[in-house]
Amino acid sequence: MNFVCGNIGMAQWKKIIFFLVFPFMNVFAQQTVTGRIVDDSGENLSSVVIINMSTDQKVSSDFMGMFSIEASPNDELRFVKAYFSRVSARVPAGGFNAQLMVTLIPIPTDVGEVKIVKKPTGDLETDSRLAGKVDKGEIVQQAVGLPQPVGKMREKPAEVKQVLLPILLGSLDVQGAYDLISGKARRQKRQYRYDDLQEHIMWVRNRVDNEYFTQAGIPEERISEFIQYSFEAKPQVRTYVKAKNLSGALLRMEETMPVYLERLKQQKKQE
Repeated sequence: MNFVCGNIGMAQWKKIIFFLVFPFMNVFAQQTVTGRIVDDSGENLSSVVIINMSTDQKVSSDFMGMFSIEASPNDELRFVKAYFSRVSARVPAGGFNAQLMVTLIPIPTDVGEVKIVKKPTGDLETDSRLAGKVDKGEIVQQAVGLPQPVGKMREKPAEVKQVLLPILLGSLDVQGAYDLISGKARRQKRQYRYDDLQEHIMWVRNRVDNEYFTQAGIPEERISEFIQYSFEAKPQVRTYVKAKNLSGALLRMEETMPVYLERLKQQKKQE
């Protein structure tokens, strides 16, 4: 009986020791990340909200743009301020050896759109230009010369080569290996492809009136479907969209309309 009680007591003590030590281990793993936040012209930005996405801790930058926040390796820090593009930074395993410098890019103010209403001329190139909406936000942006963020602020999926090469050199990217094995990297790539596709479809729709497509025989509820079809049938369409060349995109898109309309007719016959 004493032997059993002794075993139970030992097990309880182990649990007590674990729960006492674990919080301290977590605290020691954390570090204070400090830095300064400026805009694209180098001016200090105050009242920027810094969020540790792992702990949900929030702090704000002071009038000098300075901040400090507790974080652990691999925590994501997110910097948010109204009228500025959001920026994220991940704490590396070794921590930030120096003060973190963060630059936020202002978002150009959208001053609305102006529709160009003109009768079709019969010339494909001319009509494709007339169908486009003038985005005054872009005009202001080009006139003022506001810089644009390079790429998208999103986590880069792990690549097989980037994980295998360190292993050959005697090191291991634990997070990268986990992302590959668990399928997270594959899911990220699939999600990013979908997000990019929807973004490119909306880029066209935001600049072209629905009437441009409906007059060609495409139902309004199928416009997005047709744009996606044109991307797949003629990849040059999407290349022009990526280059923000609306005229070129519409010219190539026109070439896919006959085949798409024929498919719609065949679908209606089968229904």
